[in-house]
This record gives sequence, structure tokens and C-alpha cells, in this order.
Amino acid sequence: MLLVGVLSVHAVGSSATTSAANTSSPGTSRLAVLDSIVRDAIREEQIPGAVVLVWHNGHVVYRRAFGNRALEPHREPMTLDTIFDIASLTKVVATTTAVMQLVQKGEIRLNDPVMKYLPEFAANGKEDVTVRNLLTHFSGLPGDLDLAQPWQGRDTAFRMAFAEKPIHPPGSQFLYSDINFITLGVLVERVTKTSLDVYCAKKIFDPLKMTHTRFLPPVAWRSKIAPTEYDEGGRMLRGVVHDPTARRMGGVAGHAGVFSTADDLSKFSQALLNASSVLSREAVEKMMTPQQPPTSQVLRGLGWDIDSPFSSNRGELLPVGSFGHTGFTGTSMWIDPVTHTYIILLTNSVHPRGKGTAIALRSKIATAVAAALPLTISEKDELRWKSITGYNEAQTAARRVVARNGSIQTGIDVLETHDFELIRAASGKKKIGLLTNQTGIDAQGRRTIDVLAKAQGISLEAIFSPEHGVTGTLDTTDISNTRDQATGVTVYNVYGASDAARRPPLDVLRNLDAILIDIQDAGVRFYTYETTLGYFLEAAAKAGIEIVVLDRPNPITGSFVQGAIPDAGHESFVNYFPVPARHGMTMGELAKMFNAERHINARLTVVPMEGWMRGDWYDSTALSWTNPSPNLRSLTEATLYPGVALVEGTNVSVGRGTDTPFEVLGAPWVKAGELSRYLNARNIAGVRFVPVSFTPSTSTYADQKCEGVNIVLLDRNGLDAAELGIELASALHKLYPEQFHMERMIELLVNQSVYDAIATGEDPRRIAEDWREPLEKFQQLREKYLIYK
Repeated sequence: MLLVGVLSVHAVGSSATTSAANTSSPGTSRLAVLDSIVRDAIREEQIPGAVVLVWHNGHVVYRRAFGNRALEPHREPMTLDTIFDIASLTKVVATTTAVMQLVQKGEIRLNDPVMKYLPEFAANGKEDVTVRNLLTHFSGLPGDLDLAQPWQGRDTAFRMAFAEKPIHPPGSQFLYSDINFITLGVLVERVTKTSLDVYCAKKIFDPLKMTHTRFLPPVAWRSKIAPTEYDEGGRMLRGVVHDPTARRMGGVAGHAGVFSTADDLSKFSQALLNASSVLSREAVEKMMTPQQPPTSQVLRGLGWDIDSPFSSNRGELLPVGSFGHTGFTGTSMWIDPVTHTYIILLTNSVHPRGKGTAIALRSKIATAVAAALPLTISEKDELRWKSITGYNEAQTAARRVVARNGSIQTGIDVLETHDFELIRAASGKKKIGLLTNQTGIDAQGRRTIDVLAKAQGISLEAIFSPEHGVTGTLDTTDISNTRDQATGVTVYNVYGASDAARRPPLDVLRNLDAILIDIQDAGVRFYTYETTLGYFLEAAAKAGIEIVVLDRPNPITGSFVQGAIPDAGHESFVNYFPVPARHGMTMGELAKMFNAERHINARLTVVPMEGWMRGDWYDSTALSWTNPSPNLRSLTEATLYPGVALVEGTNVSVGRGTDTPFEVLGAPWVKAGELSRYLNARNIAGVRFVPVSFTPSTSTYADQKCEGVNIVLLDRNGLDAAELGIELASALHKLYPEQFHMERMIELLVNQSVYDAIATGEDPRRIAEDWREPLEKFQQLREKYLIYK
């Protein structure tokens, strides 16, 4: 650690001197404001004293001690080398780091159930709790072990932890729990066959030269240790862990027990920001980026906090892309890789009688540091920050913009604004074809067909219609070629019962100069317009003509990417390319990806929209809603569609033939109350379920009374639509194993491992966790083809 100099100042409330970094780094002089902030907290008896260390751009720019480390039984001045009981910082400094070392060695997998390593943990409904659930506090377990009854010993604590029953279904809710990290501590010991304290000393503290960090500090350190408070017997705790559960466990536990100094924690923080032998960059990235279930409004890394009710020590100005943790005794760390800054605050605010608090002080210090230092952000770091927190790409950050009043020009509007310059011939007329349907309209409500038919320098020679026909009203494969009444142009149907009938006729395309596509997609892989797009790219390449996509919004936003990646080698009309059910891309972006990744190499041009943002729902665009197909009649139905449609190939009704398709689900053999109670008990984010009965007029169970559920959309930004589909299938399979036939679900799911997991009764949230890593790889691929930011 780099300490640039020493400056003597007086500690508040004592005659002792303290040290500070004396540096000419920009903004350092302005950090003097921290002095008064800490002194005020001491004067108001929030804390007896503190050590504050700030690091920025490779240098310690502030390092001072204030006040006293002990008030009782006698006063002792605070010094820079004071050793603190860091309480829950143990979770991240010791336990999380140990777990991630085992992850990077392949000895632990994040998505494995904990019972794989600790079989006895599976008791009382915990068989589906994963290592990731423990690290992110989404296990559903209570906050702590029961301390109402007397007990002692680590083995007793472990038995109690293993016997606990989840309060919430695993993966459904954030609940900060010491039991999670007590269990992780046992897991480390079981896998390494080494006690947690010995492992951490050998693999973490010693390699980083953290010479005053350990569980169970020796007696020789006692005079330097900040005492906490009086225990149940009236003895001042000094060198003995403050946390009562860890104390009953003998001082070594995964959730509390480590003692350390500001300088040692500075070494640790630098190891996270820079390459070190302790953890790989990949492991650190997992720790400091969101790893919680995608539907959660709380952002948690592995072990570390990013944006939650516990994030007060981030202050008001540091970006949400930073990360940190706190300890109950008054300790905290906050690290910002974007601005290359970290803040360490160590106090013993619980001294001497547990009445102090460092909560407000943490926030004030972080805000003051961010205001004082020149926190510049590189372009690379800005992209990283936006990927975690921004409106464009955040999954569900609490600060996400829910809606806005936008003004969008679609591709056809942009083309008109520029007088068709992009496609019209320099002389004569360019012969074009158009793939479109009822959704192909401009801002004035005019059909794209009519707009192009009247444009100068263009001759509209052919119209092609996808599934549901050019008017979007037909639910059949038996559609003949027709002639458009207004223009007299032939309409070629490209949706039939065979593969050949779903592809554009090459003899027609070879008589054209270009093919234009203007069609509103649903933003879902198995919505067939996307495969039709792919077929037209292939045909245009074979015919040697240009293909132009007039882009339109993804109605369910371009910022959510959800669902399993299809298995390779199973391409079909509902699976043109291996993208998840909800891919968060526009037709123009998909065209770019298909063209490059499938090596089609068509002469592709995308006419982008103007004014659209990735986070825009359709109701933020000011565009009129036109049903893209007969049974997608509202934005609510489009939002539910990626999940509910996953089960429509089975023997349940998804509401086709009712006024609310994809908002209801049921069958004659379903018991409405039973199914709604079960699904509501699952605490599925973003939706609730109301028991209903309905009678479809067409489609599955036509004219038969069905019982089931009405799916009420409560929070569209909180819903993982693809996971909802797995929840529905799992519920039906569990409640009605004899009646529910899920075999055809594989046709839209196209992922055998997910199908098998449903069939064997695996928890849906665990199933979703297993597709996280393939999904992350897809997102990296997808990034290359995104047009809108």
C-alpha cells in the first residue's frame, strides 16, 4: 500500500497525534471536510472514535484517526493501527473470498444446491437452495439462529442452521441472513477439510500481507484492539467477537469473527481492484456485479452489496455500479471500480453500551469524498457502470425509469423524412418488394404499402405477408396468394404448412432490386416473424438483391434478456437462431445478428428508428398499438406472452378464444383455487394469480368450461417472463401429474435440460439459475449487434 507522507494532527477528544497521507493529488485538500464530519459524529456521541482511509487512483489520499478507541473502563486514544472487530465485513473479506477461490478452482459451482456439499442442509425444504442463493441472501432463510435458548458450540450451531426452514421460497425475496454465511463457512470447511480461520489465514490474509487480520486475535494484540460493549455477564468485550452467535460458536464463523485494521483492509481492497494471486479477475467481477435473481429490485453481487436497503455507505454521489458492505459494530467498506476509489471507515460505534450508530456517518463520508475528489470516468468504465445501473441495460435496478413520454420515428417514418433517398433509384424506378402486414403503418396511420406505392423513384412490384396474412387476422396455414385492392400489387403468402411454403419464392425476388421489411415483432424468439426475417435474408442473398429492414420498437423493451438458450441443432420455424425466449432486440438488430452469425452475408441495410431507447416499453413511444397478431391485443398480453406461451403447446388453454388471451390459463381438470394458492405461495415477482373459470370459444377446449387462473401483471419491470413459463409448467406438473401432458412444450422451449428439470420436479428458480451463464454469453454476443443504447 502506498502511503505518500505523514502529517501530524490532533485526535479529537485526546492529546494523541494521528497520521494522514500528505499528497498533492487533486482534491486532497478538499478532503479536510471529513475532519469536521467525523468530529461532529464524536461530539454527538454516535461513535467514540474512528479511523478513515480513502484511496483514489493508486494513492492513499486520506488516512486519519479520530477520538478514542476506548471510553470505558478508561479512555484510550484512537490510533491508525487500531484493530477492530469488523463484524459482518467477515462475510466478504473472509467467507466470500474463500468461496470464490473454491469456485475458480472448480471445487464449488455457484448454481449447485448446497446439499450437494452438505447433504444434511437439505432438511425442511432447503433442497433447492443454491450456493448463489446463500451468497446473495436469496435463500429465504431467517436472519439469525435462535438465541432465546442457551446453546454453545459450532456443531450445535451447524445443526441448528441445517434444521432451519425457509421463510420464503428460495430465490423469491431478498432477506439478509447470517445463517447464509454460517452455512457457507461450513461449506468451505467441508470442501477444504480445513477450519475456516486456518484456511483464510493461509489463503487470503498471509498472501496479501494482512499482518493484523485474523479470527481469534492473540492476547498480544489486545492493547491495540478497540473494545465493543459489555456482554451478558458485564464484561467488556475486547478481542472477543461482539456478535453473540459467533461468540457462542467460539469466535470462528462465516458471518462474523474477523478482526482487522484500516491498512489491512486497504490491502484487501486493492487486491480486488487490481490483479492478485488471491482471486482471478473473473471471480472478482462476479463479486461486484449483480448476481441476484434478475427480477429483484435489490442488486447484490456475490457476498457484496450493490444497491439495497443496506447501501447507505455508498452515499448520495458514488454510482450504483460500486459495491461494499457494512458491519454491525460500525465498520464499512465501499469500493468503486469506475472512479478507482475506495473508502474504509472503522469505528466501534457500539462502545460502550450499544447505543451508538455509524449509519449516518457512513453516508456523509461517502458523499463528501465523492464531492471532493475529481472522480473522472473513462469510456470503458462508463459502459460498465451503465451495464449495471442504466436505463438502457439494467435488469431491474430500483432507480430504473419505469416509463417516459417519448416521441419515436419508426424506420418508415425516417425513410419518408429523407424522401426515400436510401432506396429510390438515381434514374428510373427501383423495383422493390415489401414484407409487411397490418402493423406496417407510418406516423400518420398510412399503410407502408400505400406510402411506397406512391413514392417517387420506386416501383412496388410485390407484397409478402407473414403468418396471419397481410391483414393479421387469419389463424390458419391455408392462405392463398391474393391481390392488394388499393394498389393492385400481388400479395404472396409466406406462411404455409411446409418449409417451402414459408420461404419467399426466389423467382419473384430475382425480378426485384430490393426487398423491404416493415413489420412489428413481439420481441419473442418463437414469434414466427423473426424466422420469416431470417428466411428473407437467406433468399435475398441467393437472389443477389438488397434487403432493407425498416426498424420498429421491441414492444416489451430492449433491456430485458430472459430465458434458456435453445439447444444447438434444433432450428425450426419457432427457433431460427439460438436466442432466449425474450432477447431484448429489435428486428433490425436481429437481422444484423442473423446475417453475420449465420454467415448469410446478404446486402443488408437497417433504417434505424429515431428517439427510441432500449428501456422503452411500447407505451413510452407515443405509437398507436396495432395487434401484431390476432391474440396479442394489448401490451399486457405481449408482456406475459414469452412465459405463458411456453405452455400453450400442452393440453391447457392459454385463453385463445377468450377476450384475454395469455392473461388466463386453465383446463377442465384444473382446480382454480388450488392452482392460484400454489402459484401465489411461490412469490413470483411481478404477478399475482386470481382463481377464475372461463369457456374458450375456439382453440384448446373450445366450448368447454375451464378452471384456472387470471394472471394479474403487477410489475412489468419485475417480471421474468420466461421464468414465469417454467413456474406455470412446474405447478401444473406437480399438482396434476396424471392430467397435465407437457410433451409438446419442448417444441417452444427447445432446451432438453430445462424440460427434464421440470419433469423431475426441480425448483423453477434453480432451473433459471442454471441458464444464467449461457445467457451471459449470449448477451456478450448480442452486444455486437445493438443499434440503440
